[in-house]
Amino acid sequence: MVPQPPAENLAMQDGKKREGRGAAYQVMCPGTGRIGLVWIPDGNAPGAPAIDPEVVARQAVDSMKLVGPDIDINPKPGGKGLVGMPVWMAVDQSRTTYGPNSATATAGGVTVTATAKVKSIVWHMGDGTSVTCNGPGTVYRKSFGMKQSPDCGHVYKQTSDSAGGKFKVSATATWAVDWQVAGSGGETGQLTEVRNSQVALTIIESQAVN
Repeated sequence: MVPQPPAENLAMQDGKKREGRGAAYQVMCPGTGRIGLVWIPDGNAPGAPAIDPEVVARQAVDSMKLVGPDIDINPKPGGKGLVGMPVWMAVDQSRTTYGPNSATATAGGVTVTATAKVKSIVWHMGDGTSVTCNGPGTVYRKSFGMKQSPDCGHVYKQTSDSAGGKFKVSATATWAVDWQVAGSGGETGQLTEVRNSQVALTIIESQAVN
């Protein structure tokens, strides 16, 4: 305790009589709400709790403000797609939606730098199927015509009427986070973060186009 209790304090007097040289420490017990005083001899004082670098790494990740994928899908959510026609799935890349993104945090004298990047995206297409893409996908252009996406695509075999008028498409990104404690030979590790985004697609039969 700083300052130490006055010499006439009973805990101080009893402690010095029993243990000799030492100091008074305040004891707080969150479970019971008890707050008291204890005398601890010199050499037995409790040290500062060890800091888990992974906890500090998570603080760094929190500061990155990572969010779900920035979806760029064709057909567009506001338009209509056709049964049997290629759907192109892609995501726009930024620091918060795809990475790489880096941040540093410090706690208890431990400094950790973390770097995060999306490792894969799983697309749940709303028709009971899912597609795993290990990259951001290719953004569709009109010049591609009726081609299928070379790296991240899907073809619906039924209309979205069976799903209430629209297929709810979700993109779930898995982020790989590598972290390292500052200093030569600092401890390293890896974390996984997951973020999700959704859009809705209308898929109709070709003969229903007006």
